[in-house]
Amino acid sequence: MAFNRRIAILAGVGAVALSVWPVLAQRAPSSGPVARYDMRAGTVSGMMAMGGGMGGALGMLGGGGGDKVQKELYLRLGSSQAPAKGAAKADHFMPPVAKLGKSVALATPKEEKAGSDELPQKPKGRILIFWGCGERAPKGQPVVIDLAKVAAGQAPPGLWTAAVLRDWGPTLQNSKTFGRWPAEDRKFVKADSSLIGAHRVAGNYSPEIAFNLTQDFMAALRATNTANASGSALLSWNAVPGATGYLAWMFGGKMGPDGEMGDMVMWTSSASRQFGGGLTDWLSPGQVAGLVRDRTVMAPATTSCIIPQEVRKAGPDFRMGMLTAYGPEENFAYPPRPADPKAAWNLVWTARVRHRSMTSWMDMPGMAGMPGQPGEPPPEKKCKPKGIGGMLGGVIKGGC
Repeated sequence: MAFNRRIAILAGVGAVALSVWPVLAQRAPSSGPVARYDMRAGTVSGMMAMGGGMGGALGMLGGGGGDKVQKELYLRLGSSQAPAKGAAKADHFMPPVAKLGKSVALATPKEEKAGSDELPQKPKGRILIFWGCGERAPKGQPVVIDLAKVAAGQAPPGLWTAAVLRDWGPTLQNSKTFGRWPAEDRKFVKADSSLIGAHRVAGNYSPEIAFNLTQDFMAALRATNTANASGSALLSWNAVPGATGYLAWMFGGKMGPDGEMGDMVMWTSSASRQFGGGLTDWLSPGQVAGLVRDRTVMAPATTSCIIPQEVRKAGPDFRMGMLTAYGPEENFAYPPRPADPKAAWNLVWTARVRHRSMTSWMDMPGMAGMPGQPGEPPPEKKCKPKGIGGMLGGVIKGGC
């Protein structure tokens, strides 16, 4: 919902679905909200859906298929109230199509680490930074960061974007009482789970929250990365219904003799140098619209991007890429904003649901002849690889 004021009366609670944040900007509530609820719904395909993390990557490289789809769901409740009695307790009751049982329990952690950007592997030499779609990298690229000139253990200054900040809504730090899920209940959203229907959140530190969702998980992204004769590569993907924009990024590098990474290469489809930060999270349609205007994010009608020749040449041993489709958002608030501008507006709760779809791929030379492919004997040599560079180096060379 692109910030239009669509009002829907919810059965039993009289809550109103609307574009909460623009309305709050037009007129601040007299008080509240007492509770804020945040849902993040994602669809994951490609390499990172193959069982998770680098293990999934190696599984796919070892002959596994690349068409698996997983779903992800994150729930966060923040309240200005302390628990009525005893320990904090809250549950999210979902429609049966969610396939998560009667409810999921929102756990209150004792501590929570803030999200931060980290390099996927600590290179020993330099980081070569590229950006933009096109056959050739623009003049002035790459920007080179010499890690020998950066203090040990510190991220290179200016590497991650400060233009788009992370916004995960309620946190342990900005709430008197806080709950989140997934938690210790060993429940996880399933590949065939759906969000459509009535949702209710109830606990002993928050007013009851209830709303109906009409937007389900987004469709899966399917990307192909095809090398061109010129040395560039054509990245193309399917148009995802409801997508508000797309962003691609890739990292790669050269392997050293010991299997560890030497120089690292980083590239983003953004027309300006923008990496990490809030760009890796769920973004509202309003945020994405602004990023499309300044060409940080590709427009929703875009289905391809050429990765420049220089990017692929700078990281010849392996390249790992990710593509994000930012999606719609649904917002709810109770009670609705009064028609009388002079009347008090005491907000009890707000809730928002954001969506995205992501896919990933691995681009490595000689993939067809790697160990683990059908007809290839497994390597006899066994050793412990060192980090991502070591694992990928072992895959490439048949050992460590």
